[in-house]
Amino acid sequence: MSLANGRPYLAIPGPSVMPDRVLNAMHRAAPNIYEGSLVDMVAPLRADLKKVACTEQNLAIYIGNGHATWEAANTNIFRRGDKALVLATGRFGHGWAEHARQLGVEPLITDFGREPIDLNRAEAALKAAPDARAVMVTHVDTATSALNDVAAVRKLMDDLGHPGLLMVDCIASLACDEFRMDDWGVDVMIAASQKGLMTPPGLGFVFFSDKAKEVGKRSDLRTPYWDWTPRNTAQFFYENWYGTAPTHHLFGLREALSMIHEEGLENVWARHSALARAVWTAAEAWGQGGAFRLNIQDPARRGHSVTAARLSGKDGTRLRHWCEHQAGVTLGIGLGMAEPGDPAGDAYFRIAHMGHVNAHMTLGALAVMDTGMKALGIDHGPGAVEAAARALATD
Repeated sequence: MSLANGRPYLAIPGPSVMPDRVLNAMHRAAPNIYEGSLVDMVAPLRADLKKVACTEQNLAIYIGNGHATWEAANTNIFRRGDKALVLATGRFGHGWAEHARQLGVEPLITDFGREPIDLNRAEAALKAAPDARAVMVTHVDTATSALNDVAAVRKLMDDLGHPGLLMVDCIASLACDEFRMDDWGVDVMIAASQKGLMTPPGLGFVFFSDKAKEVGKRSDLRTPYWDWTPRNTAQFFYENWYGTAPTHHLFGLREALSMIHEEGLENVWARHSALARAVWTAAEAWGQGGAFRLNIQDPARRGHSVTAARLSGKDGTRLRHWCEHQAGVTLGIGLGMAEPGDPAGDAYFRIAHMGHVNAHMTLGALAVMDTGMKALGIDHGPGAVEAAARALATD
């Protein structure tokens, strides 16, 4: 018997849950792209995006996913043959580096494995690469759920007098974890629509400092489509997108930004923090009587949008399949935690709690996971859902 009838819950780290308000905003006829409400709403939409990024500087919007923003950032900053120091804390740090390599940039990778950045090792890497044009960091790596201290990396660069730009991937963290672009001295920040911004995949964002804008003038990788200059200072509406506007994505994003600002950005950060702690509390209880473990042991170094976890053997995959097909909750697969084809990868999975998520959704997902472990005979400690409920009740 399946218990999956009813509205399914997609608890994967992107695309995240689409709010009804966003879906309804997109459900309309094609608009006039020459004048009227669509054209008029873009300037305030850009301003509200900058508020979410905590910046007053520059912004280019692309029709594309997160990977597109890697390429946009790389082509506007680097010259062929430049060096990029990459502080990699999971698969997505390596992915950004690989994009740079294929463009003719030399990535100098310091690999922290599945853990957050160790500042002592980062210091050594910075000293060994004084000519790196940029330092690339993932704020929250979607694969490992490692949260990196961006402000500390900036301070380290400043203390060492390193001249490189600080480039940060916030695809998994924007509007989920606290991020302050200008206060933290970030030069380039990339994000996408499908996670904390609660809009379908298809929009990518590159925020960049005035310093990055000047440095980028010397790039020799920029192509007409990826050039951020006309997108940042568009004189005509079409220049925002280098062609036809992503009309319905813009309507959806406008509604999503309104929801974020109605709640208040700091309240959004606090909600994600509370829901993440509920997940971690449940995981601690499950781990007392079984193999359930979180990837990042220190809670202060875990992202608030997604939690990477493991069981043992094939139990991670077994649990994911049971939750989806028997109870309507889809958990994320493990990414980059084992080599492709390695059976050990079946132990890993991820629980997302990003964007349009509240207490009943998170507690419901945890209850389904608890039920699944019971149904499958997977050893686990008792009282996880009760512990998560207490964590939320006392937050």
